[in-house]
Amino acid sequence: MPRILSIDYGIKRTGLAVTDELQIIASGLTTIPSKEIITFLKDYFSKENVSKVLIGEPKQMNGQPSESAPIIEKFVSNFKAAFPDIVVERVDERFTSKMAFQTMIDSGLKKKQRQNKALVDEIAATIMLQDYLSRKMI
Repeated sequence: MPRILSIDYGIKRTGLAVTDELQIIASGLTTIPSKEIITFLKDYFSKENVSKVLIGEPKQMNGQPSESAPIIEKFVSNFKAAFPDIVVERVDERFTSKMAFQTMIDSGLKKKQRQNKALVDEIAATIMLQDYLSRKMI
């Protein structure tokens, strides 16, 4: 079975998470500079079978798009142009960064480790993907 990849796209960094081949468990993959994402994904997709990509949809508390929405929309367009055969699904990413930070605290990471924004982005992508998998199983 092909994997599902989750992308927490940001202006500077992009967190990535991926499922196992049975699409049961989400695991953090990496965090890379956003300007390198398409190149990284071309290489990754050449090695791994990925059928669907989840891309975070930033929203404000009232459900309206956040100020970063136009940047994400541009990335989604670039992604679809580069990978027309991969299904893209947008998912609400509200609270994922806060949940990622809380996960780091709950895991016992030291304050210096919790300041690693790249790790926060990777964990946020993982939370987004695991939430999607949980909803899919219901």
